[in-house]
Amino acid sequence: MRLFTAVVPPPLQFEELSAAVAGLRAADPGADALRWTRPAGWHYTLAFLGEVDEGLVPELRERLRRGARRSTPFRMAISGGGHFGQGILWAGAAAEHDDMAALRRLAERADAAARRAGVAMEERRHYTPHLTLARTRRGAPPAAPLAVYAAGLDGFTGTPWRVAEFSLVRSHPPSRGEDSWYETLATWPLGK
Repeated sequence: MRLFTAVVPPPLQFEELSAAVAGLRAADPGADALRWTRPAGWHYTLAFLGEVDEGLVPELRERLRRGARRSTPFRMAISGGGHFGQGILWAGAAAEHDDMAALRRLAERADAAARRAGVAMEERRHYTPHLTLARTRRGAPPAAPLAVYAAGLDGFTGTPWRVAEFSLVRSHPPSRGEDSWYETLATWPLGK
């Protein structure tokens, strides 16, 4: 099964971001050349685990639970935007220094928990908190570079919220032109 760990923003933050994304899309008729993700799938990935053998899941859950217990709640906001090459457009995150450090530690703990549970992880990369908004369609680049869309989010900062939990999520493959869909397998409170 294909798994990842994630922080999922609350509904108010989704509404705010949805309005900002609608503005981006309305400002450029070429925006339809991108595959825009649905708000139901929006999340901040902490650690992408990839394909995980079901036999490892009980140990993985236990290690993630321990990582959550050692972590403390923090505040963050959806803020700004960026892109990975010409493939992915994303919304960023903003937080006070200590809160951003707490988010990064949570991502490190999720990664370490997976490795200790026996999940074959890719090499570690610098963690960039991001929420994927759109992907380039194969063979059909957007009319405007993704940097233009990312710049359209420069002034956006949503209402901060208290992150008090994170989840283990299963990604199901897309079918008939739809996006992947996600199933939350477990959620753990931070600091408990």
